[in-house]
This record gives sequence, structure tokens and C-alpha cells, in this order.
Amino acid sequence: MADVEGAEAQTSFEEDSFVHVYDRRKGADPPKKIKLGGLFTFDAFRERIREEFNIPVNTHFIIATTGRIEVNGDNYENEIDGGDTLYLLQHVNQQLPAPTSEKVDYQPHYDTLIKSGLYEYYASEGQNPLPFAFAELIDNALTATSENLGPRCIELRLYLDEANDQNMIAVIDNGKGMSSKQLNNWAIYRLSKFIRKETKGNAHVEQGESQDEPEVRGTRGSVDVGVPRSLNSDISYFGVGGKQATFFIGQSTKMITKAKNSKDVHELTISKDEFERKEKNKQDIYSGYIVNRPAGDEKNLKTSSENLRKIIAEELGKDSFTHVIITDINAEHITYLKNEFQNWTKQLTHTYHYYIHGPQGNQESTPAKPFRPASPFRHIDINVVLFERGKHSKEINLRDIHDDMQTKYIRTAPDSFEFKATVENMGLVEGIIRYHPFLYDRETFPVDLGGGYEYDGLDNGDYISQDRPARGTRSVFECYWNGRLIPYTTIDEFEWCAVPKRLGSIPVECYNRISGVLWTNDKFQVSTNKLTFMDLANRLMEKNTIFQKVVLGQAHRAKIEKQFTDWLRECHEAYDKQIKFSGYRESISRLELTNKRLQSPWAIFNSIEWDGKVFKQGQVVRTIRTNPAVYGSIRRFLLYGHHDGDVYATGGEMELQQEPQCLYDEVKIIPLIKLDRNATDRIIKKYIEDEEGRLPEKLVVKWPEGNAVTNGEKRPAGKTIGAIQVDIMNRRGETISRLPGTQHATKKLLVELKIISHSHSGDEVIVSHISQHSKWAYWFKKMENVKNLGAHTVHLQAVLNESGQIRHGNKLLPSVKIKFTVTEGQPKKFSIGLLDPPFRVGVPFTIPLELHDEFGHGAKPIAGLKPEIEASGLTLHYEEVQAKGNQLLIRNITAEGDVGSHQGKNYNLQVTLPGFDEPSQSLKIRLQPGPAHSIRVPLFDDDQVSVVNGKSLEIDVEVLDKGGNVAAQPKLHVVCKFSGASGLPTYKGDCSNTGKATLTGNAINVKNIKKAQKVNASVELVGFASVKSVEKAISVIPNTEPRYWDVYFNNKEGKQEKLLPQQNVAWTAGDHITGLVFVLFDEAQRQLEVKPDVADKIMVSWNPKNNREKLLQRKLPDIKVPNNVSDNKECVVRLADGYGLEFDFTVKPEAGEPNHIKCTCQGIKRVRLGESLESDITVSVTDKYGNVINKLPHGALSDLEVTGVGLNTKLLQKKVVKDTGFVLRNIRFDDVTIGTQELCVKYLEFTDYLKVHIMAGPPSKLEYVNIDPAQPVSVLNGGQFEDDIVLQLHDNSGHPTSEGNARITVVKDHNLQLPSMALHAKADNAGKVNFGKPIISAPKGIYKLAFKAIVGKLTFTSTPLTVQVQPDPSKPVKVHVTYSKSRSYTAGDVLPDFDVYVEAEDGSTIMKLPFKNVLMRLWEGSDSVIKPPSSAFSFVPDNKKTRDDTPGHFYFRQRRIPEKASPHNIVFQVSGDNQQVLYSNIVHINIQAGPPHQLVAENVPGTPTVSNTQKSHSRSLIKTLKLQLKDKFSNPTGLNVNGKVIARLMGENNKEEVPKLVGQKATAEFSMSKGSVTVQNLVIQENTPGKDGGEYILRIEVNSQQLKGIKIDPYIQPFLFYNDAKKHYRMAQLTRERDTLMNTITTYKGLFETTKQLIAEMKISLDEAVQNCRGIISELRKLGLYPNQLQTVSQVTALIASCQESRRDFVMQPRRQCSIPRYSTNDHDILGKVCHLAEVTDDDVARVLSWHMASDMDCVITKTTDKAKEVHKICAGRQQVLSIDSIYLRNLPAADKPLPHIKVQIRGYRPPGNPVFARNLLHFTADKQSCQLVFSQLLGDTIVVDTLDDANSYRQTIVKYCACPTLLTRNGERIRSSGKFGGTQNSALPLERMQGRVFGAPLPENYYKAGNKIELLENLVIAIQKREEADQDLKDQLAQEKTPEMQEKVRECQESQEQLDLIERKLGMGLTGNSMPSRPPRNSLNNNNEPPPKRGRTTVRSVSPALSSSSTTSSPGTGRGTRRSQQSPSPSPSRQSKRRKP
Repeated sequence: MADVEGAEAQTSFEEDSFVHVYDRRKGADPPKKIKLGGLFTFDAFRERIREEFNIPVNTHFIIATTGRIEVNGDNYENEIDGGDTLYLLQHVNQQLPAPTSEKVDYQPHYDTLIKSGLYEYYASEGQNPLPFAFAELIDNALTATSENLGPRCIELRLYLDEANDQNMIAVIDNGKGMSSKQLNNWAIYRLSKFIRKETKGNAHVEQGESQDEPEVRGTRGSVDVGVPRSLNSDISYFGVGGKQATFFIGQSTKMITKAKNSKDVHELTISKDEFERKEKNKQDIYSGYIVNRPAGDEKNLKTSSENLRKIIAEELGKDSFTHVIITDINAEHITYLKNEFQNWTKQLTHTYHYYIHGPQGNQESTPAKPFRPASPFRHIDINVVLFERGKHSKEINLRDIHDDMQTKYIRTAPDSFEFKATVENMGLVEGIIRYHPFLYDRETFPVDLGGGYEYDGLDNGDYISQDRPARGTRSVFECYWNGRLIPYTTIDEFEWCAVPKRLGSIPVECYNRISGVLWTNDKFQVSTNKLTFMDLANRLMEKNTIFQKVVLGQAHRAKIEKQFTDWLRECHEAYDKQIKFSGYRESISRLELTNKRLQSPWAIFNSIEWDGKVFKQGQVVRTIRTNPAVYGSIRRFLLYGHHDGDVYATGGEMELQQEPQCLYDEVKIIPLIKLDRNATDRIIKKYIEDEEGRLPEKLVVKWPEGNAVTNGEKRPAGKTIGAIQVDIMNRRGETISRLPGTQHATKKLLVELKIISHSHSGDEVIVSHISQHSKWAYWFKKMENVKNLGAHTVHLQAVLNESGQIRHGNKLLPSVKIKFTVTEGQPKKFSIGLLDPPFRVGVPFTIPLELHDEFGHGAKPIAGLKPEIEASGLTLHYEEVQAKGNQLLIRNITAEGDVGSHQGKNYNLQVTLPGFDEPSQSLKIRLQPGPAHSIRVPLFDDDQVSVVNGKSLEIDVEVLDKGGNVAAQPKLHVVCKFSGASGLPTYKGDCSNTGKATLTGNAINVKNIKKAQKVNASVELVGFASVKSVEKAISVIPNTEPRYWDVYFNNKEGKQEKLLPQQNVAWTAGDHITGLVFVLFDEAQRQLEVKPDVADKIMVSWNPKNNREKLLQRKLPDIKVPNNVSDNKECVVRLADGYGLEFDFTVKPEAGEPNHIKCTCQGIKRVRLGESLESDITVSVTDKYGNVINKLPHGALSDLEVTGVGLNTKLLQKKVVKDTGFVLRNIRFDDVTIGTQELCVKYLEFTDYLKVHIMAGPPSKLEYVNIDPAQPVSVLNGGQFEDDIVLQLHDNSGHPTSEGNARITVVKDHNLQLPSMALHAKADNAGKVNFGKPIISAPKGIYKLAFKAIVGKLTFTSTPLTVQVQPDPSKPVKVHVTYSKSRSYTAGDVLPDFDVYVEAEDGSTIMKLPFKNVLMRLWEGSDSVIKPPSSAFSFVPDNKKTRDDTPGHFYFRQRRIPEKASPHNIVFQVSGDNQQVLYSNIVHINIQAGPPHQLVAENVPGTPTVSNTQKSHSRSLIKTLKLQLKDKFSNPTGLNVNGKVIARLMGENNKEEVPKLVGQKATAEFSMSKGSVTVQNLVIQENTPGKDGGEYILRIEVNSQQLKGIKIDPYIQPFLFYNDAKKHYRMAQLTRERDTLMNTITTYKGLFETTKQLIAEMKISLDEAVQNCRGIISELRKLGLYPNQLQTVSQVTALIASCQESRRDFVMQPRRQCSIPRYSTNDHDILGKVCHLAEVTDDDVARVLSWHMASDMDCVITKTTDKAKEVHKICAGRQQVLSIDSIYLRNLPAADKPLPHIKVQIRGYRPPGNPVFARNLLHFTADKQSCQLVFSQLLGDTIVVDTLDDANSYRQTIVKYCACPTLLTRNGERIRSSGKFGGTQNSALPLERMQGRVFGAPLPENYYKAGNKIELLENLVIAIQKREEADQDLKDQLAQEKTPEMQEKVRECQESQEQLDLIERKLGMGLTGNSMPSRPPRNSLNNNNEPPPKRGRTTVRSVSPALSSSSTTSSPGTGRGTRRSQQSPSPSPSRQSKRRKP
């Protein structure tokens, strides 16, 4: 074992005897190992370094540690150890040229074993522990930033990218960072901050500790003096939590840190994968490398995470920082982090609540402000950002979370109880208890139902207990350690604050309305992960622990139990609003009260709500604390005081009607405190029922003599009702005859009997008796008079005395009701009921018999009744007798007999019931024939019946009933059906009316009959299956009439041939068919002779006139065959007049011999050159009638010839086609003229011609119609072509051609965009396609644009166009803003001057931008969204320019800064002509508050009232009042001001007595920190002097050395003083009402004043609009327009249209035009051709100048030589160009140069011919300055005169003094500068011969005048619209002032003022004399952002938001204000936010 240890020691020694040295003076070489053995001095070590790295002796270098500590002879031994990493640098602060690695070991400390039993992991405790893991990392960050002088920024970033598995969490702080040694120490597990002190040099200091901090900081349990709530940031302790947290969150951690004043960033990576790899390779697990690198250097970064790269990039510019990067996040955490973002950030806020919000917590009770104020405690700023891939990021600052539990506890508690606990030999524990009152209808104790942690292991929210409301079963105290929550430790309660055993006047639920917090220092132990305290609860429960109440920071030595109980009682009385009184009815006076002061007023209510239970009027309740307990029903609730609606209170009274009322007729008034709220309805009901049990309860009825009547019994009429005995009994079973109780002893009880008959007409009493009590009880005799049928009731009712009252009190006396029914007796009589006629023979019918008893009531039949029926002449019998109710039915009676006719016969029937009193009854009936029963056919009675075939029969039929009578009834249809042969008819007849019919119909026709044949006839009655049919056999005899015939004809051989029916006879067209004969036969096939009558009836279809003689001979006329083979002839021979005999056949013509030929083309006769004709050509051979000969002789094809011009006979195909003739195919023409050509076709001696149209060939070229592709096309970016792009398809010969399926596709460069152009199109019918004028969008450059045609599989492309794209000089692309950025911004001050200009696409400044299109937008906010909100303020630029202003620039000067101190944004927007809006970069201005001006309360209380009583809460003047220094605009300021404030009580004058504060003090002092102070617990001294009802003021002044010499308005708080507590209560109510009324009046007056200002501004706006209109009209009058034409918009619009029409006419007028094509371009560097740069008015001058400059007219002018080269290149050198920058400017004549005769000053000389410089006669169309240079270069000093003589004269004079330039004459002559003239060279061509190559003429002057008019008229339209709008706005606002709503507001304001005066008179003082009424707060943006002289710049008017707000308003001037207790009025003018156009 010893050997092993020695070997390990030797290995360690050898490793430690080396250091690793990097040479980082310049390069990036790897390190070298330098052995330390034998190097005992620094010089020796330095020399070794010099040798190893070959460093010359005279070269300077230093040796430094990775912590940038220079190693020298003084610190050599302390700074260098074996294994260290060192740098060779040029100087200490040198930047590392490359990263380095430093090997480190982080073997866990031995404390890992020693303290391994502690709680080392995160227990769930019913929740996700991930927030507490984050808390460990935030703890380290808080410690690291504890020494920051500025903000302490801590940021938790979550990058979640599950799709790419790149989840990362980063914790970033701006703390002091760590050196490499400190980073090494961080990695060592269990190396706590105490152990780190033991390492050498005090260099191993953990993040958050300072090397020079006193040693006492290293002692566990030290107390930080002066740090409230132990908020010392000393919470990074054990060296455990950070590592545990990071590996709980993920699998890999990267620590990136930079120490303050260090040049290097240190990185250390620890990961689970690395540990496993080292273990597998048997390497040292707890070792690694720290990478040292410059800030922002990501060269050594191996991961591809873009987020990590961004974090590293943020390192630049940071002095110090630490970044904890956690990757490989555990999968179960991802879902929780995303879905529970709100909950876990809320948990973090709860954990660090007091670090975030300060010692007092988040006390703000109003909604969060738009901009978070500065941190109230040491500038701690903890921010959480969630970046989720594909979604918007979520960002929240923990200080912005206002729903964490601590905030809820603080904000819902109106009062608190502070205390401290001193634990023996331990640290100090501070504590606070907060009271959460019951308000109105609920407990205000906060309940966390949104993901917070649970308490005491309770599940599913069990801590919300119904038995213990408010806090439930949760513990009272949460525990904080060094200001940080320890979440799993809570303390239930202490003995002194628990519910006492003997409960006093405080309700027990009040003890459950408290919450608390305990703060401890680090003397109390916590677990290493800071989740639980180790011993806090036990130590606090020790007997030696001392608890003391703390008031204003001072401990009170008094019994804390009593102090807590008093405080709890005061909270209950002052804050609980527990009982809700509802249903206000009225107010009354209670004169029965002895105390007159309490007699009035008392408010009456219908119900109350208490503890969630509702007690209403009429509800029965029980009292407690009364002897005995009172039970009663609530009549009403009473509450003392003035109330007119629902109100909450803690007590009152109730008026009860004692129950049961029949025993206790009494009303009592009992306090509500005695109401038993726990009494159940069951208990109350039981008591009342027991009391009511003594009253009469029921009647007992007996029948001593029998004949009892039972309930529901049915009794026969007349049955006797027996005698009745009745007893009255109570609930106890006792018989009584009087009411119980002494007060009712005289009231006897009687019993009343009534028998009531119930009928439809109503109830009728038929028997009524009253009986008194006797020894036999109550007795009634028997009764026999009940005979009426129906429902009856025997009613026995107990009544009082003889009065007959049946009610005692509110209760009915007992009664008995026996309901029975009287029914009928036995039947004794009968009568015959109604019968149902008619009666028919054999049809059953029923006779009803009505039975009656002896009283005539209907009776039911009895068994055994057998009636007898008889009638003379009829046979009767029936089937059965049936009983039905009171009837006896004789059913199914049938009668048979003779009834005579179908009308019937009368009979008498007699019915007998033996045994009845009247046994027989008679009735008369009429019996009619019965239904059909049989059929009789007289014809069938004969033996033999026959009929001739083809003839019909007549058959008579009769229908008889069962008695043989003829039956007539509906639907008697008779049918006779024949059978035995096919096709026989059916005969039908109707016997419904008479019962008889004759049947007949079609003839009987039997086919193919040769002899007599039998058929069967059957007569049936349809629909009567029971009636048997009658059948008979009938003989059919053959007919002798003609039935068929045969026809014959002579065939082509002359032989007779028989024709068949419908035969087709083929015959030569045009010939005759002869020899036609016929033969007739009858149906027995016997040949018939043709008789004259038959011959007359024969008709033939081919001859209308028949020859009778030939027909008698059986001959038919010949048939003429049609000439056309398609005309078939239908031939018919018919025997007419009823025979129906005919014979038909068809004659089909055939073609004859050939006679001529015919050529036809079925398809299109057009063919393209080089293509074959699509259709075939058919050649038909016909006979003389034109019939085609279908069969040609063999070899006929050789006789066919085809010829034609250009016909390709080699490809021609000829073919014989059956039934057609010849077919010609592959008809193709080559090299022939386009047009119509003839084909000649010849067969034998016959010839025919066919015309064919020859068209252009298939397309093979694509050419431009209107564009020359050789010329480049110049277009502005965003512009369009001047002409349409039209293309035409051509064939190979150059002929325009077409192709229906040709598709044209655009082929363009990639960067060339054509947004408005279709990229694909189809050619039209002419082969053309028009792509229109495309819009070009592309960067500046030259592009190619071509078009590709696709025709089937063939493609070809057009010649490409050269498109030259130039930037648009008029298109705005960017807004530039310059201003002074090196200044601060103070509220109400003046903004810097803004200089704004708009950059065009070509980089130039846009000069002609309308003034109205530029706006400055200003709004409040800190966001980076450039687009301003709709509510942003707008400002137009200054309309007055200064001398130094740059053209094209807009200036915004002297704009006022808003009065609200908060971040604001400014952006400048420019509107284009196409509705495009450009925005400048956003300008952020952080407006700071001004100097302190006043002391103002954050939440201004109402006017307090105090009274001189023993109760402290009645003497409490101020509970808590937070005051803040503010500037004159009410912005919080003075954050650097510390000092104190002095509170002083003062009277109206110094002579009166002034109350004293507690301790008989006149003043009280409070510390002010950072401009804020909290005044707490100002209480008046008990029995202090003061005037009863007097008014005093509390004056709070600022006393600070920092504000010395500055006047600060004090805070003034008036209050009222009373000696009587009751009066104090009344006056307090009046004061609150007064405050509310003052607030209302202030709001209304603010509205009226604002409305007044708005009307004044509207009048000014209207006046400005009117003046503007007048100015424009004045200008238009100068142009000839009259004012009466310019009054309305419609008039002006009509004038504009007229002027536009005139201007169009001027444009359309013919004028001289230049015919030279323009150089198409939009490049502003290319001016164009010379001929287009100028225009000349005079025709003669234009002619001579154009001729003189003929060689320069088409020269392209450019501004630069580069551009000239570009044009030259595009045009391939064919275009001459001239660049302006190549012109020698010195020799150019000046623009104002005088003529020569003026320059030489020839005295008295008047030149002839009106000489003028030629350049001065030009009107330039482009850039004037550039054009002047060009024409000065080209024309020089050329002069124009009238004639040649004038020119010679002028020259002769000038040459005497100086050289004469070239002279031109208006008639076309020229004298050169050399003097030459004459000849064709010096004579201009006539204008018509110059072919338009002349300067164009300018537009007439009237054109420009019309344009000027249009511009003025358009401005006038806008001005009139503004005037009308302003006038309408003013009218609307004035009308709004007269509306009932506004008048109602004025009335309400007056009424409020009157009520205020009345209340002040009741108060007996002028309270308003000492305090200013409150007024609305200033608006965040002052409406007058401009000084008064510049009011026109403001573009928004708005009414102050305070007018519609219901929040608290205060006066910044005095700090006085009131809080509204009810909804304030929200009036607003009709146009509350009116935006004006600039």
C-alpha cells in the first residue's frame, strides 16, 4: 500500500514540477512545458524561458499569469506553482492574438464525504423543482453583482429548438466575473466560501466575494449592519447549488466569465459525456482545460449553435460578466418551460420578491404604469426571455409580475403588525403579520390557484377549508433567508398570535385572516440547496425567544399578546365589511328608544348576507345569548345611519315575529350579533312543531250506527248515511273542546257538518249542521236525502264559537273531508236510441236500447236480458246483444224481403224486453234494395249465339240483390271479356244508377280464320269477387270482304316477277317500270273478282289519276324512276274506304353511263408552303344526271391526270376508292406565290378544276413589330416602356404567319423583374402577341430581354432587347434625419432642431416634395416599432425658411418636449404619390424629470378625521402615506436626494391649541431616500388639547442639504379634530361625501374649460381657413376669374375640368415637332439628344438653327465621360456622344455676356436687324444649367439677325473693334466667323425639305397659364374643404353645448356645488379655505407642444384623458387630493380627439 501511495505522490510531483507557457506576443504557437526543478529565483526562471523560446537578450517581454498578474522577483514564489499556465506578453494589457487552454483540476473537496448526509437533491414537494434550480444560478448572479455601483442586470434566456435538438439555457449577469483561479474553484464540489479563504494569496475568491472584504464576512453568522430584511445578497455559500442546478437542468455546462479590468475571457466546459468518456479511457475525471481568449472571439467554438455565437458576440464592450450556458436540456423540462412560463416566472418573483421590490415589497396598489420605475432596491433587474423556434419571443421582467403571492399579500392587506424575535445566541428574526379583511362578499386573503406550490403536503388544494375560511389550513409564516425565500419551510403560528382558548369579542375567523413573513440572517442553517431551514422552527419555539412589537423601527417592551389582540380587534372593526344589507326600503325613526340621538335615522332592509349565508324577510331564525332562545320569522332588518342602497356593515338589528304566532303574538327587536347563524332549519322547525303540538291537530270521525261513508266510496242513489260522532284531538293525542292556553280558555270549539254536491255548474251545499261538544263528543244524526248523481263531499270542520271562524292566528283549524260518489240503481225502463239509416236488404244494422232506473237515471244493463224483434213481411234475425254503458245494443240485425223498386219500402219493427215495467217499444224503418248478389244476362238464355267475323255484339245485363231485387249502388261496373282467340275486344257497362246496362264495343276479329270458330264470353261485376260471373260460348263466322293481294311487274329481262311487300326494286335512273298487275283474296284465301265499287277504291301513290278500265283488268300504271340515285320512290297500292288493305314497295335508282367528272375537297382548301393539304381531294365520275358511278372499270387509275403550278407531283398520291371514285392525297406546293392556285384534274375526255389557297409557311422566326432591337431601351427603375412590345411570327421566307398553338415566353436576366407583365402569352390569329408596356424593376445596369416562341416541338428566340435600367431620381427610398444627439431631454423643455431630407433612388435629394407630405410623429413608448400608432402626435415642418437652409430639406425647430418623463419615440414619415409611406430611423428620447418642485403623495387620502378617544385607530391620522419629490409637471424626481421630512401639525392661527402627536410631540421626522419617503403611523396623543370640530393641517416639509436654496412646495393635509367619537364618525362621513363632491365638481369644471378652449381653437382654425381661401381667390382674380365663380367645391371642380380641357386643346394643337427618334433613357446622367434639349418659338429661327447645327442634332449629351462611354458601348459605336465634364469651361461665353457692339461700347451705334445671341432664343427642356453649357459649346457666340444685308452691315462695324462671330439670318443665310457667305453651303434648306430634323416648338404660353390656374384651383378646393370642415366642426361643437346631455352635466355640477356648500355648512367650517380643490392630472403629452406664436404647427387637439377617467386625481401644486368613492362622471365633448390635416 505504501508503494502505491509513493508512486502516486511521485507522479503528482512530476506533473506539478512543470508549468505550461504560451508565447502570445504575436503568434498562436502551442504551449511549452518548462521544468521548475532547480529554478529558485525569478531571474533563473526568466533565463530558462528566454532559452526555451530563443528570445534575444535585448528583446522586451513579460511573464504573466492567466489572471494577467505580472510575475516578477517579488511575487515569483507566491504566483507560480507546478501545473500553472503562463503567458509571454509584450505588456500586461496586451490583447491575446489567439486563445489558450489552461489545465485545471477540480477534485471534489473532502466535505463531499463529511456532509454527504445533508439534503443534496431536489425533492418534489408536490411540484416541479425547476424554478428552484434556476434560483441557485440567480443566487450566484446576485452575489456576483452585489458590488455593482450601477444596475445589477441578471438575465435568464431560454433557447428552445426541439426540432433541431438545440435547446440551451443561459444565465447572464454583469457582475464582477471570475479569474481563471476563481473559475477553477467554482468547479470544485463542496468548496464553500469559508474554505476558499484558506487558499494562498487570497486569490481563490468565489464569484461575488471581494479579496479585500473584512474577515468578518468570512465568519458564518455575521450580521450586516444597516441592511433591512437581511437583503445582503450574500447567498452564494456552499459551493454545491450551482453544480447541482446545472446538472439537474441539463447534461452540459459552459462557464464563460470575464473579471473586471481583465483583458481575457475564461471558458470552462463540464459535461456528463466528458465524464463518461474519461472514465471509459481511465483518465482523470475531475480535470479539464480553461480556455482563455479575447472577448467576442468564437474561433475555438466547436458547436454550430447560432444562439451561443450571439451571446459571445455580446461580450464586446462589457467590462465584466459571467455567462452560465447549459445545453442538452433534460427532455422533461422542455414542455414545462414552454407551457408553464407564467407560473415558474411567478415562482421566481415570489422567491426574490424583496430583492426585486425592496424591503417594503411591491406596495403599489394602482395598475402598473406603462413604464416601469427605477428599481427601488439597489438597481436589481432580473429579466427572463424565452426564444422558441418559429414563434415570437416571450420576455418578462420579474418586477413586471404583479400576481405573485407576496404581492397579493401586500396589496390586499390594509394594515400590518411588525415584530422581531431575538433567539438566544443566534441572529435576529424580523417578522410582519398582515391582515386581509372580509370585504363585502368575500374573503380577501389571496389564494394561489395558478401553479404555486402547495403547503404541508396537502393535495388538490385541500388547504382551502370550508371550516377555516381565508387562510384555510395553510401556515401563517413564509420564511426568507438573507432575503431569499426558503420554499419548503413554513411556520404555522406562534402562541401569542394563535386563537385564544377564551374567545373575546374578536370573531374566531379574524385569526384566520392573517398572513406573515419571517426574515432571518445566515445564523440559521439551511440545506445546501436552500430549500429548507435546518432548525429555525425549533429555535423560535424555545422559551427563551423574545418577541417584541416594532413601531417605526423601534421595539416596544410590552406584552406582545395584548398588542397583537388590540391590533387584530382594530383591524376587524376598521376594515371588515362582513354583513351586506340588501333590499333597502325606507328610513324610519324609532321613538321607542330612550336615547333620542339614536332614534333616527334607521334604514330598513329586506335581507342580509353574512358568511355566505342569506337571511331574508320571512325566514325563521333562532337567537343565541338570550334567555330563553327566541324563535321567530324575520320581519325586517334595521341599520342605524343614512343609507339609500345596499351597504356593508359589521352589525345591526333585526325585527322578529315570535313563532309560533298562534301561541306568541309578539314582535321583538334583537341585535344581529345574537343571530344564531349555525342553527339549522331542522332544529328550528322541530321546536316550532313541538309548540304547535298543543293546538287542535285533527278530527276523529266514527259511525256508531253503521252506514259509514268511506272516502272514494260509490253509493247508489237514495242510500242512507249513518249517524256521525266527531272528536277534536291535538298532536299529542289529547281530546280537546277549547283552545289551549290561558288567553284562549274562553274560546270553545264547535264542529260544522256540510254535505256538498259537486257539478259542472258549481258546488252546492245540500246539508249543513253545527254540533256542540257533549258527553258523547260531537254528534250528527243519519241522513237519507242524497239522491243526485255525481261527486259529493262530507265536510267536518272545527270552528271557533258560534262565529264560525275556521282560522286561529295564521293556522287553519282541523277538518275532515270524505269524498264519495252517488251512482244509479237497477234498470227498470228502456227506450230506443238513435238508429243509423239507410237500411238495406241483407245488410246488418244495430238497434240501441237506453236503460233507466226508477229515478230516471241512466242504468247499466244486467245479465240475462234477451230482446225480441219482429216486423210484418220481413224475415228478421240478429247475432248478439252487447252492453255498453247505460245502453243495450242489439247487433248485426239482418232483414230479407221484397222492397218493390230501388227506392225501397216502409216497415214497422217491435222490440220487447221481458220483465221490464214497460216491456215493448215500436219504431218505423224504410228498407231499400241490398248490395249486388248476382248477374242476369238474357242473351245467354238462347242455346246458339253467333257473330260474323269483324262485327260487334250487344249484350243486356241486370244486377240483383240477395232478395232478387234489382240492385243499384255506386261503382257497379260490368265487363264482358272474350277469350279463345288473340286480339279479341272487351265490353264494359255501368249499372250504378239503375242496376241495368247494355254491353257493346269493337268488332270481334279473329285472325287467319278459314272456317267458323268458337270464342267464350264471360260477364263479370268488377270489384265484387263474391258475385259469380256468367259465361257463354259464341260462334264466329268468316268474312267475305277483300283481305290481301299480290302484285307483279316485268323485270329487266321482260319476264313477269312477283313483288314482295316492302321489296326494294333497283332500276336505272330516269327509266320506267312496266307490266304491273294485282290479284285480290278474302280471308279464306279465295280469289275475288274486281268489281267496279272495289276498283273505285283502289289508289296508287305514284299516279294520282287511276284508269278504271285497267284496274278492272287488274292492271296498275307504269312507274317513272327518279333521276337522282339518292331519291328513292316509295310506292304504295291501297284499297281505301274501310278495307285497310295496302301493298308497298320501294324503287331505288341506279347510276347510268359516265358523262362528266367532279372534284371536291371536304376539308379546308388552304395549305401552307412546304406542307401537305390536310384534306383529301375526291374525284367523282357521274352519269348524265350527276349521279356518281360507284364502280369504275379496271385500269381507270391510269386514265387520271393531275397538274398545277408549283405542284409537287412526286409526292402526289392517287387511289381508287370504292363507292367514291378517285382520291388525291399529299397535295403540296413549293416555290409558288402566296394566294389562290388551280389544280387541273382530267379523266378520259372529262376535265375539272379545283382552287386551293396557298398561305405562308410554318413559323420559324420571331420579329419585333414596333421596336428596333439594335437600339437600347432606357427605362427608370419602376418605370415602363414608352411603347408596347409587339412581336410577329414569320416563316422561312419572311412572310408573316400565324400559329394557333404558338406560345411566347419571356427570357430575361435573373435580376430583371417585370411585375406587371405576363411571362407567357399565346399568339393571336394573326400570329401577333402584345406584351404591353412592361414595368421594369431592377438595380441599375444593362440587361437582356428576349422572347422565345414554342410551336409544338419547335422553339426559336427573338433578337434580345438591350434594356438599360436607371435609378428613378423622383422615387424616395430613405429619410435622413440629423439633429444634436449629445444632450439630455428634460420634460417641458425644447427639442433639438431636426433637419430632414429625402434621398431618391439615385442617391440625390428630392427637391420638389410637397410640404404636406412630410410629418414628424411623436408618441410615448420604448418599443422599436418604427410605424407610429394612430394616437401619435403629428407636426408639419416649419413653413418659413432661413437663409442658411439647404434646398430640399425640411426643418422642425423649437418643438416642445412633452411634460411626462418617460421614454418617447420620434419618427419622420414621408408620403409618396403612390400612397407609399417611408419612415426614418426611430429616434428614442428618454425624457428626464426636471428639478424637484413639490412633495406629492402617490395615493392621496381623503380628508381624515380624528377624535380624542382611547382607541388608537380613532386617533390615527396617517396609517401609511408614501410621498415623492416631483417636478413642476408631476414627474417623480430627486432619485439622488436623501435627507428627511418633518411632519408638523398646525392650526389656522398660531394662538389656538394644536393637537399633539403620540409622546406629546409637535413634529415627527422621517428619513427620505432617493427622493421618496414613507410616513407611517402618525397618531394623535390621547387627551391631547384641541378644538372640538376644529380644522387643522398636517404640513410635511423637505429638509435636505442637497436641496438647500431650492423652494419645495410642502405637502398639506387638512384634517378635522373632535372630542366625541360619535361626532367624529358623522363628520368623517360628511368629509368623505365632501371629497367626492369636490372631485366631481373639479372633473366637470375641467370638462367645461377644455370645451371652451376647444371652441376657441376651432374659431381660430375657421378664421385661418377663411383667410386662406381669400388669398387664393385674390390670386385667381389676377388670372381673370371672378369670386362668384369660386364659392363652392362644385364650382371650382367644374372650372378645373374646363381648364384641363383647355390645356389638352393646347397640347393637341398642331405645332412643329422634331422627327429624330429620342434616345430612350431615364438615366439622369443622360440628358438626351441635342435636338430634344431645346425648343424654338420662331419658325425661321428654328429652320436656320437646325440647319446650322445639323451635324450635332442627333448627338447624345451625357453628364460624365463614363456615361458617354457606356452609351457608346451600347450603340456599338454608331451613336455620337458628348460629355459635359469634357467641356473646357474657361472658353465658354458667360450667360450674361453682352453683344459685341455693346461690349466695345460704340458710341451712338444702333445695329440693324435686331441682333441677338442664338443661344438666348432657345427654350431648354431638360436641366437648364447643363443645357446652357452644351449650347454655349456648340453655338458659341453665334448671333441671329434679320437679313443678309443686316448681317454684312453689322459685321463691317464690329470687325473694326474686335472679331465678329458667325452670323445667321432669319431668312436662312449664314456669314461664317471668317467672313464667308453665299453658296449652297451657307444657305439653309427649306423647312419642308429638312424632313422634320428641326427643333420643336414649345407649348403656347396659354398652356402654362392654364396649368397655373389648375394648381391654384386645386389648392382652393382643399382650402374650401378645410373651411367647410372647420365650420361644421364648430357648429357641431356649439350644438353639443346645447344638447340635453351637456345641459344635464351643467345642472349636475350646480347641484354638486350646492350639496358641497350644504355639507360645508354642516361641518361648520370653510374647509375649502385651507386647501385647494383637486384638479385633473396633467396629460402625458401637453396639448400645446408648440409655443403660442407657432400654434399652427400642432396637428392634434384632444381633451384631457382625466375627463373620462375614474381614477384618483390630485393637485401637483399642493399635494392635496381626494380618492373617489364612487363612479365619477365621464363627460366628453363631441369631438374629443380631433385630428387636423397638416
